[in-house]
Amino acid sequence: MKLLLLILFPIYMIPTLGLMIYGLNCYVMLILFGRRYREAQQARTDMLERHAATPPAKGAPVVTTQIAVYNEYNVVERIMRAVAAMEWPQGLHEIQVLDDSSDETCGVVDRVAIELNAQGHDIKVLRRDSRLGYKAGALAEGLRQARGEFIAVFDADFVPPSDFLLSTVPFFGEDSSLGLIQTRWGHLNRCSSLLTRAQSVGIDGHFIIEQVARCWNGLFMNFNGTAGIWRRKAIEASGGWSWDTLTEDLDLSYRMQFAGWKTQYLPDVVVPAELPENINALRGQQFRWAKGSVQTLIKLFPQLMRSRAPRFKKVQAVIHMGGYLVHPMMLMLSLLALPVLTIKEDLNLSPYLYATLALPLCLSILAPSTLYFVSQRAVYSDWKRRIALLPFLIVIGVGLAVSNTKAIAEAVIGHETPFIRTPKRGERETKRYITSWPWLALVEITLGAFCCYTFSVYVAAGQYLTSPFLAIYAAGFLFVGILTLCHTLNLTGYATVAPALEPIADLA
Repeated sequence: MKLLLLILFPIYMIPTLGLMIYGLNCYVMLILFGRRYREAQQARTDMLERHAATPPAKGAPVVTTQIAVYNEYNVVERIMRAVAAMEWPQGLHEIQVLDDSSDETCGVVDRVAIELNAQGHDIKVLRRDSRLGYKAGALAEGLRQARGEFIAVFDADFVPPSDFLLSTVPFFGEDSSLGLIQTRWGHLNRCSSLLTRAQSVGIDGHFIIEQVARCWNGLFMNFNGTAGIWRRKAIEASGGWSWDTLTEDLDLSYRMQFAGWKTQYLPDVVVPAELPENINALRGQQFRWAKGSVQTLIKLFPQLMRSRAPRFKKVQAVIHMGGYLVHPMMLMLSLLALPVLTIKEDLNLSPYLYATLALPLCLSILAPSTLYFVSQRAVYSDWKRRIALLPFLIVIGVGLAVSNTKAIAEAVIGHETPFIRTPKRGERETKRYITSWPWLALVEITLGAFCCYTFSVYVAAGQYLTSPFLAIYAAGFLFVGILTLCHTLNLTGYATVAPALEPIADLA
């Protein structure tokens, strides 16, 4: 028995050290953000001022905007009208609706396309015989038929501002090696529920802190799949869209940078979108991102190591693509906490050593929270009210560890799963997309109960330093598991309550 416990102890140390590295890197991101944020803002302001006196005319480049659609009945009309309203010289803006839908969405797309074409917009609807490659396959087919020198990409639940092209395209004229511009995501339905409010804080952490830190310090930066614009030559020179991972956006943006193309991030250009209001939709979205990012890491790791990038840049790339690995680490800690307590009692470990083991847990919780805190304070006047959501965000992040661990395991063993869309509701939900029965929720509830028991054992043993983290694990697994069942059974009125959409002008 003692031998088994001794074996478990170093296994416990692996996720502990991994979470410590992840936590420390959040502080690195904050330092890099502080060095370059004002510089990033000033550079964008200076560039736009240089081009303000000479608005695009007949000599402007042709831009193709691609809207990727699959069964988006609730939101597709809104995105089509928003893209058509974007300002650009007439005849130089082509709109492609890449419609792979298999439901009533097709009728909405055709009706709106006919109306917009009658108004003088150049809008084309592209449909394929099969969903080969899913979104990546649709983007590749659209690119083959596109006439634009620059390619803007939007998912169906986004609402780009009318000046989107005017705020982005001029940057390409400043630098012929610039291949990609990414803009910041806003939140249409942030106030819809506690779940959407918490998500908004987490997404802001990525777009306000991490993207600025990476882009403006010469690190690898990723395209987020939507609300961005590409130079067509950069896509083609980098091998084009590929669908051997579930995150074709991350894959192509890294391959493009390996090929020598540059990226630009514009934190002040905000494109609002809907956040998942249903925990099943959020779970599916996070599952896709977790699996796809690890698939991309496995695929591109040899090429990354062969590149001439500085060592620090390579390390940051691995941490970036492998960020979701924190979820299996958290899951391992929740399962091993009880045996580790037995090790301490049986081996009479020094309390100082045990306190040292708890330090990485503190870092893993406090560091991301610090990053989110800074992101809210940097942008919003009501940041004090927003950061009150941090505990809830942490609980959700922990609760998704089981689902995301399954996603990562599938990526490692090479198990193939289809591209699962994230259903959105639009301004009012008129069609509800059914999800399958969430068996994983029962595992989460069981694990939550186990963490509750472990928490009680730690409290009884006087281990007050570690106990709070176990309480967070218990709360996370129980909350996500129970909420999943409630949303699946529609016990929360999800299908009948309309979301609260924030005015677009207030999203920045």
